[in-house]
Amino acid sequence: MSETPENRSAEDEDAALADALFHAAREGDNPVLRSYLDAGAPAGISNPAGDSLLMLAAYHGHAETVQLLLHHGADASAPNERGQTPLAGAVFKGYLDVVRVLIDAGADPDAGSPTAREAARMFGRAEILQLLG
Repeated sequence: MSETPENRSAEDEDAALADALFHAAREGDNPVLRSYLDAGAPAGISNPAGDSLLMLAAYHGHAETVQLLLHHGADASAPNERGQTPLAGAVFKGYLDVVRVLIDAGADPDAGSPTAREAARMFGRAEILQLLG
């Protein structure tokens, strides 16, 4: 297929949509995310580093955003390209409320590398380690 202005425009729109979604996940902008997700945007998309919307929301401490993404079908245990899971990211950052949401959604504390359990031990997160069981 040859490149046309129409194709470039569609690609530019797709890139702009992805940027808006990733930005909303990092910022915890639930109204923006909800409107896109309700319109059919996939909750499981990831950036070139393999960071999903859920990973970004978890790593930036947005428990309500994590819950929203899980409600729309995001995978609670999906690792990024480095093998890190949203749960391990939340543990690393010490976001107890995010950890609770992910555990309640069935996130595997032994998935990824390092695992969430290993991260909790590494960073002395005793309260989180208790939650992980």
